[in-house]
Amino acid sequence: MRDLQQFKLDQESELNRILTYWVTNAPDEEHGGFIGRISHNGKRYPEAVKGSVLNSRILWTFSAAYRYAEKPIYLKLAERAYQYIRDYFYDATYGGTYWTVKADGRPHETRKQIYGQAFTIYGLAEYFAVSQNAEALALATEIYERMEAYSYEPEYGGYIEAFTREWEPEKDMRLGGGGENAPKTMNTHLHILEAYANLYLVWPDIRLRKSLEGLLKVFENHIIRPQTYQMVLYSDVDWRPLSDRISFGHDIEASWLLLETAEILHDEKLTQKWRTNAISMVDATFSGLAPDGSLYYEYDPVTNHWDKQRQWWVLAESVVGYLNAWQISKDERYLNQLFKVWEFTKNNILDYQGGEWFLGLKGDNTLMDGDKISLWKCPYHNSRMCLEVLKRI
Repeated sequence: MRDLQQFKLDQESELNRILTYWVTNAPDEEHGGFIGRISHNGKRYPEAVKGSVLNSRILWTFSAAYRYAEKPIYLKLAERAYQYIRDYFYDATYGGTYWTVKADGRPHETRKQIYGQAFTIYGLAEYFAVSQNAEALALATEIYERMEAYSYEPEYGGYIEAFTREWEPEKDMRLGGGGENAPKTMNTHLHILEAYANLYLVWPDIRLRKSLEGLLKVFENHIIRPQTYQMVLYSDVDWRPLSDRISFGHDIEASWLLLETAEILHDEKLTQKWRTNAISMVDATFSGLAPDGSLYYEYDPVTNHWDKQRQWWVLAESVVGYLNAWQISKDERYLNQLFKVWEFTKNNILDYQGGEWFLGLKGDNTLMDGDKISLWKCPYHNSRMCLEVLKRI
C-alpha cells in the first residue's frame, strides 16, 4: 500500500530528526550525563535536577536506536547514560535507584519509586542487548531482586508503589506528586510488565517468567474492566478501585504491550487471549477520539469531565496501538485511524524549527507550555513509535 510505505518513510525521517535533537542538545558537558531540563523554546536549565526515568529512557532509546541503525554516536550516548546511572543514580548502600539527583550528581530525592526502578531495568536490559556488558545485566537483575523482595505484595498480587531509601513503605506513594495516593496503580504495573519483558529477552529466568505471567493475570483480573476494556488507574492493596477516570493513552499503550509480553513468553494460548483483548482495548479508545482524529487525554465518567489535551506521548502510543490492531485484524478502520492520528501529529506536534515534539495541544487547540526535556519529557515514546513502525512494516 502506497500510504503505508510513505508512512514508513515518515518514521525513518522522524526517528533521525528526534535522535539528532537529543544528540545535539541533551548531553550535559558541565556536570556529566544529560541535562535535566530544556524549555519549549530551547532555554537550558543547567542546575535542574536529573530524573531516573529520563535517564533510563535515554539509555533505552539510544540502545534501541543503535540496535536498529548501528551508528557509533548512538552507542556512545547509551554508554554515557549507563555510566551515569551506575555512578550516580544507583544506591550502592541499599540497592535500587534514586528518584532524582542534583545537577552535579549528588542524591536529591532518594525514595525508591517502583516506576523508576522498572524503567532502570528497561534501559539496562536494552543496553545489555547491544553491549553485552555483564555489569549492566547484573545491575538489572539486582534491581529485579529488590523489587520482588520489597515491592511484590503476595496476598493479593501486584506491586506496592513507593519506598524510602531504606525500602520502608512511603506514606505518600504518588508518582511525581500527582494523582491519587494509591498503593497500587495501573501505570506502574504497566511499566513493570514492560521492563520485565525486556529483561526476559536477555535473561530468561524461570522466576522472571512467573513474574510476567503473574502481571498478565493482574491486568486480566484486576486492572482491565471486563465490561468496557478500559483500565482502573488507582487501586487499594486488595485491588478495590479508587478512581473511575479513563486514561485513553494508557489504554492504547497497554493494548500492544500486553500482547507483546504474551508473545515474548511464546505461549500460544496467552498470545491468542491478548490478541483478542488488544482489539477490545483499542475499540474502547474510539470513545476518546476528537473530531480531528487525535486522542483526548482523560475522561471522568462520574463528573462527566473531559481533559481534552492532546499530549505527545498519547499520540505516539496511538500510532503503535492502531497499527497493532490493524495487523491483528486487517480491519481498515484501524489503518484509517492510524493515518488520522499521524497526520494530526505531523501538523501540530512536531517542532520543525526547534526540533523534537511539543508537549501537546490544550483543549482549545493552543500549544501547551511544556518543556522539550524534563523529568517526564523524553525521547522514549516517540522514538519507540518510529522503531515499532519500522520493525512492523
